[in-house]
Amino acid sequence: MSTSASTSISEPVTSVNSSAFYKGTELAGRTLLAALFLLSGLGKIGSYSATAAYMASVGVPAALLPLVIATEVGGAISIVVGWKTRITAFLLAGFTALTALAFHTNFADQIQMIMFLKNVSIAGAFLLLVANGAGPLSLDRRLAR
Repeated sequence: MSTSASTSISEPVTSVNSSAFYKGTELAGRTLLAALFLLSGLGKIGSYSATAAYMASVGVPAALLPLVIATEVGGAISIVVGWKTRITAFLLAGFTALTALAFHTNFADQIQMIMFLKNVSIAGAFLLLVANGAGPLSLDRRLAR
């Protein structure tokens, strides 16, 4: 099994660990996953009052908003740079699941059902990071040397 760019995607991951494709794909995956949280957290800063009111309308204390913003922005940055990835991904998986349960349980509304399933899927992606770590292009890997 070679580690060249022509490596079959069906080969075990260990055969492609050193390829540029593998490294770039893993970094791109982390970045795409984290982008949602970074944009969401920054958006909450820009619409702080409206977000606090929405949270309160579903029974979530608005006083938690600063923690939510810090979780989304800080967590996103941590995932992108690959620092403390497994811990951060575990916490963001829990955060995402709790968000689904708190805000998206009106399954009679198809949009809310889709939002719930989206959150469950994102939590699953974070659990993959928990299992596999950040990969070679990460601070975790650099600091482990």
